[in-house]
Amino acid sequence: MRPTVLIVVLVALLVPQLGGADSGADLYLQSCVTCHGRGGSGVPPGGKHFGPPLQGVGAQAADFYLTTGYMPVQRADQEPVRKSSPFSDAELRSLVQFIGSFGGPPVPHPRPERGSVSEGLELFTANCAGCHQVAAEGGLVVGGTAPTLADSTPIQIAEAVRIGPYLMPRFTRKQLDDRQVDSIIRYVQLAQHPDDRGGWGIGHLGPIPEGLVAWLIAGAALVGVAAVIGGRAP
Repeated sequence: MRPTVLIVVLVALLVPQLGGADSGADLYLQSCVTCHGRGGSGVPPGGKHFGPPLQGVGAQAADFYLTTGYMPVQRADQEPVRKSSPFSDAELRSLVQFIGSFGGPPVPHPRPERGSVSEGLELFTANCAGCHQVAAEGGLVVGGTAPTLADSTPIQIAEAVRIGPYLMPRFTRKQLDDRQVDSIIRYVQLAQHPDDRGGWGIGHLGPIPEGLVAWLIAGAALVGVAAVIGGRAP
């Protein structure tokens, strides 16, 4: 056997041993099959592990849940929360591609630069602020929490609009077309990096907490002024 051929054969044998060539199928078997079943068929409730089928969810849903760290979870019945993904970027791409092969929509490619901030504010206020607050800082909802969007990427926002993760409703293109989603993303980007003109942002908690803080400060100041004026009276 020629030396070059021998080297190629050895590399082909050793790379999987080093963990550098895990395919999406391998990663799925290691981390997903217990709850989602072989071929994404799902596992019905009743046992220790269960999860919905992944056939038809597409790369869109896989990319959202994996890049946000929503998946994997320790228990199938727990609320997913944003965290660092245990997978590398290369592993994420492989796993998303594999789950996408079950069928379904691809990863979206939003273009927030073509959106309108004013339209985005209007659409976000009408459809999103009830749970996420108008400042996109998140909040509490019945049965769970609406996460902050501070770390959400444009792709993740576009994916969430279409798939409706956890308790969030799903919006079709008839309800919000792609250009409107671009406007929402552009507004969220502004909310992520607000220009606090004129003073203290108070963590962008929203108008009610900010109003309470203002009243407390103003009330304390008024009491202090009244005490000083009263102390000067003969």
